[in-house]
Amino acid sequence: MPEIDEKTMVEIEAAAFRTLRDHLMNKRPDVQNIDMMNLAGFCRNCLSRWVQEAAGERGIEMSKEEARELFYGMPYDDWKAQSQTEASPEQQAAFEKAFAENVGKELKE
Repeated sequence: MPEIDEKTMVEIEAAAFRTLRDHLMNKRPDVQNIDMMNLAGFCRNCLSRWVQEAAGERGIEMSKEEARELFYGMPYDDWKAQSQTEASPEQQAAFEKAFAENVGKELKE
């Protein structure tokens, strides 16, 4: 692996994150969060939560809704109305299991 200084590595990782966000928001908005969670153990909401947690670790207070708006580029409810479909009972059951396994607690929303 090439020698990469810490600042450059952070820039590379940030660029990769921005590419992932762009891919999920612009190239594949059809992929439902519930399907991502059921298959991969994370979704767009997880990514926004990780943004919120990273901000908090740096002393920046950010609410869940603020983090979601930052990630989604709009209020979450607007994105949800525009892009989300109703989950089937099978998807919801799989989601509850995936959420518990990957987030580590019962679903509260």
